[in-house]
Amino acid sequence: MWVIHSPGAYAYENPDLLPDKPTPVVDLAKSLTELQENKLVEELKGFETETGWKLRVLTQYDRTPGRAVINFWGLDDKSVLLVADARGGNILSFSVGDAVYEFLPRTFWIELQTRFGNLYFVREEGEDQAILQAMGTVEGCLRKGGCNVVPGLPREQWILTLISSIVGGVICGFAAQPRREGQILAWQWALIFSPLWGILFIAFGIGPVVTRTSEWLPLFRNVAGFFIGALVAYLSPIFTRSTPTAES
Repeated sequence: MWVIHSPGAYAYENPDLLPDKPTPVVDLAKSLTELQENKLVEELKGFETETGWKLRVLTQYDRTPGRAVINFWGLDDKSVLLVADARGGNILSFSVGDAVYEFLPRTFWIELQTRFGNLYFVREEGEDQAILQAMGTVEGCLRKGGCNVVPGLPREQWILTLISSIVGGVICGFAAQPRREGQILAWQWALIFSPLWGILFIAFGIGPVVTRTSEWLPLFRNVAGFFIGALVAYLSPIFTRSTPTAES
């Protein structure tokens, strides 16, 4: 059974707002230009013919057809409905058929909504790009057999992974500082703290990068950030050691 999981705007039916002829895109809010809408219509029709996945787009503002879209489009377990509504904090919401979750898990849809539907992205790129890029991502992932995460690494997300890598390096460097005479590296302490700096560096610093992009530069920068942070923390006693001044 296919159920809409979108906000309360679907509490009623208003089929009069739907067009007379079949179309995979109903742009009530006029978020797309005519050229964009026509191109998207042809793209979604071709995608459905090629793959069997049914992708649909509804934009709305002060009027909504509500649950009438289920019968209008014949939404089923292999359907994905993107709803764009500028009245909320995030303009995108998704209603997904059960069969889709096997290829695109629930966390994928949360990340997709967060990346393209947030107010910052919409302000910078526009509602049309939020819709088009989100649907393009869904198409691309379904074509290649599914995605666990949304492909691509936005600059804001990469900066967070870099910060996590550097903090992990700093913790590792502090833990590895020698604690007795003649000791060069306190590897036991570094090992004890490895769950902490390992999570920061590997899980939060490296993991989000390698799962979202094949580019080597963000990965190189994060690894370099880790080792620089570790080196600075390890050598910090040298920098903070007081230097005796000559008496006059």
